[in-house]
Amino acid sequence: MKIKLTPKDALIVVDMQRDFMPGGALPVKDGDKIIPTINRYIQLFSNKSLPIFFTRDWHPSNHLSFTTHGGRWPVHCVANTAGAAFAKDLLILQDNKFIISKGTVEDFDAYSGFQGTILHNLLQERGIQRVFICGVATDFCVKHTALGALHLSYIAFILNDAIKGVMQEEEAKEELLANGGILIDYNDLAK
Repeated sequence: MKIKLTPKDALIVVDMQRDFMPGGALPVKDGDKIIPTINRYIQLFSNKSLPIFFTRDWHPSNHLSFTTHGGRWPVHCVANTAGAAFAKDLLILQDNKFIISKGTVEDFDAYSGFQGTILHNLLQERGIQRVFICGVATDFCVKHTALGALHLSYIAFILNDAIKGVMQEEEAKEELLANGGILIDYNDLAK
């Protein structure tokens, strides 16, 4: 049986930014390879006039997650830099598009698109009950965004053919399944 999209559904595209693509400051291996599949999801949701949310790291230059300030990551996705821009070839349509910036203050980190943002409010305003999540990295921001959605009582579908991880991708998927997440592929959706 196929999953039919309804007006209570939204797509969340997580952190598809240049710094997370090959050649970027904090690359996810083959992160660029999922762009065509993500674009198919974007087109499908757009064709059905369903909202699409793009999360992005949008850090100040002195963000606490940076190794230069005692954190674990190299400097990445600094607001208004080329590295923070969305990945080349990512389909960003004008209709039904929302950009959610996270990690925007120096002393607060956010792996989830729900942490310190208005994402939950925007979804509630639109009566969204199910979210479909893709992007990078499976074991960090994708996982935490999906867990955040589940903790807020959304039904969370993780788009298995449109995610890439860094180190512990399979463990992250197991954790998501154990918390009620649902792994699906493009072919599981009714077009």
